[in-house]
Amino acid sequence: MFQYLYNLDVNILLFIQEYIRYPVLTPIFKLITILGNGGMIWLIIILGLLLYKKSRTTGMVSLIAFAMSILINNIILKNVIARPRPFAALTQLQVLIARPTDFSFPSGHTATAFAVAGAIYFMGNKRWGIGALIFAGLMGFSRLYLGVHYPSDVLCGAIVGLLISISVNKVQIYLQEKQKLKTVN
Repeated sequence: MFQYLYNLDVNILLFIQEYIRYPVLTPIFKLITILGNGGMIWLIIILGLLLYKKSRTTGMVSLIAFAMSILINNIILKNVIARPRPFAALTQLQVLIARPTDFSFPSGHTATAFAVAGAIYFMGNKRWGIGALIFAGLMGFSRLYLGVHYPSDVLCGAIVGLLISISVNKVQIYLQEKQKLKTVN
């Protein structure tokens, strides 16, 4: 089973390299990945949300989701699982950016993107949330396009990021309800 999944990962990566990479797309996907480096784009979005009273709660929930994603994905899971990057095993894979030196699983760029985008969406801002989720999907795909992650890294990063956003949102709802009860009594 694991060999089948690994072969599927490899075949998808090589398919992307062979049939989807085009010189006109490469700078776009490089830019998307650069925006995700260190969570830069997501921190800018969070800061924007925190600046306005109307979106401050969404900003706080997004910030907590962001921090949890960094902790769970980049500090814990990557180091426990310790999966090498695909270019370490696939000599035919052409990497289009500087080779990351950390582990591959799960994709931190993708997990952080989906944690913040999911937080925005689940906090009720559907229009901005859908846009953020689409951008998060492009962020994940950029990691495949550039040859620095396996598809399963990206898929699991998206799942973990969304689970984080759902969890943080549920805690926020619980605390909000608890505060309402306190105010009524």
